[in-house]
Amino acid sequence: MNEDFQRARGTLQNLASNLGQIMKGQELAIRHLLVAFASGGHVLLEDVPGTGKTTLAKALALSCRADFQRVQFTPDLLPSDILGVSVLEPGSREFRFVPGPIFCHILLADEINRASPRTQSALLEAMAESQVSIERLHHVLESPFFVVATQNPVEFHGTYPLPEAELDRFALRLSLGYVSEELEVSIISAQQLAHPLQNLQACVGLDDIRHMQAVVQTVSVPEDLKRYIVSIVRATREAEGVRLGASPRAALTLMKCAQGLALLDGFDFVTPDAIQEIAIPAIVHRLSLDHQARFGGLRPESVVETILAKTPVPV
Repeated sequence: MNEDFQRARGTLQNLASNLGQIMKGQELAIRHLLVAFASGGHVLLEDVPGTGKTTLAKALALSCRADFQRVQFTPDLLPSDILGVSVLEPGSREFRFVPGPIFCHILLADEINRASPRTQSALLEAMAESQVSIERLHHVLESPFFVVATQNPVEFHGTYPLPEAELDRFALRLSLGYVSEELEVSIISAQQLAHPLQNLQACVGLDDIRHMQAVVQTVSVPEDLKRYIVSIVRATREAEGVRLGASPRAALTLMKCAQGLALLDGFDFVTPDAIQEIAIPAIVHRLSLDHQARFGGLRPESVVETILAKTPVPV
């Protein structure tokens, strides 16, 4: 394996080690978050309050010296509060654009489902094309640009469900969950005097991140595995109980995340195992079940698991 590959894998491993110091017992969540980051995707963290969603995003930004911005999504939040506004300069009598918090490297959209659909849509262009259009002008966002959005899956009072078009922009939907009793004791002990984030040191730079994201794209994906990916995604559109299956963007995301997973594991080619590991977090949030299936207790995860079990694996 060449030097570029080793450097890119080292970047991922350093990030995983650094985040592991802060997020105890969350190795799988860290692994998948970094896969999305490496592949240029975005992440939806869906979990109950207090499980460390905000801490994880902050730790990632600190680990790579990235510009971090947090926006608390509320019903009165406007698109301009995220994108920025033009203000009139009294002296020159000309308008000057003041960038909003979206002009950063890592954006935490906290409780994204509490903002109106109009405000949620302010992220669509940025997430898909890494640019924003304001007053007929296009503003390119600096690379890397990574959105980590959070939402509480339990409390729905005063929330707006994310539309399918926006859910489709997230590469992965992840959940942190609760850790073991022993780890929970160690977590509160570690924060008795100060938060561990205060002592977290950067382990890589932005140039390392850009290099890593470029190398991920070069990871080989054999033709038969591309067909395997497409077969999995297409099967969701015909699955029983599914009203809306996964889009072609899901197939592209699945391929890119499998490339990132391969790099993290030290392979310069994608394997079926990588595709199967990342399939559920890459697909489930893109599926819309019909009413009968939902009331019958069918879960999107079960749909994808059944498809993985039935789809022939290339040999």
